[in-house]
Amino acid sequence: MTALRNAVVLVTGANGGLGRAFVADALQRGAAKVYASARTPRDDWNDPRIVPLTLDINSPESVAAAAEQAADTTVLINNAGILDGGLPTLSTPLDAMRSVFETNVFAQLSVIQTFAPVLARNDGGAVINVHSALSWLGVGPYSASKAAFWSFSNVLRVELLEQKTHLLGAHLGYTDTPMIEALDVPKEDPRDIVTAIFDGLEAGEHEVLADDTSRQVKQGLSGPLSALYPQLQTAS
Repeated sequence: MTALRNAVVLVTGANGGLGRAFVADALQRGAAKVYASARTPRDDWNDPRIVPLTLDINSPESVAAAAEQAADTTVLINNAGILDGGLPTLSTPLDAMRSVFETNVFAQLSVIQTFAPVLARNDGGAVINVHSALSWLGVGPYSASKAAFWSFSNVLRVELLEQKTHLLGAHLGYTDTPMIEALDVPKEDPRDIVTAIFDGLEAGEHEVLADDTSRQVKQGLSGPLSALYPQLQTAS
């Protein structure tokens, strides 16, 4: 189990709605310090425990510099990511899809590989990887990238055991953040999502399904494909 009290937390994508909720809840749970990282970090945080940190997860140099500056990190939260703008997989140029995978998969791995030695030096600590209910429901390049990241998390979870680092995978559906503000769909409160994720971390869980959407989609994996993809019923 990993307690947030007295932890040193680093949040990627801290400027976004979910990122801000991670920062606020970590402090509420007694974190000693929170590195609020982004490509252009906010400088208007109103708590002295918050340290703005410049971090572009797509830049190995930036990731290495952040690991050096935040060498006391004990909990790493991989929250940064991008959407695909609804790209159709069949007709989208590969370069456009590669950019989604570069950010949502390979940049995440770069951050974990770079910070793993930091966590090891700080008694193991924990990693939280923010996935999606779309890890299990294919609707385009974004969901494919999240599925790949989820699979990597399952691999990393076992490999990190050797250095006593706990890895938690967090899955969620639509959440009320600036990233998806244009979508006219029901959305969860990011504070509720983060509460569920941190509760799971402190309980020692390996995976958190943070809302009804993620629970329903994962449950559907045990059924026929036509249950997840109704289009297949009309095509047969």
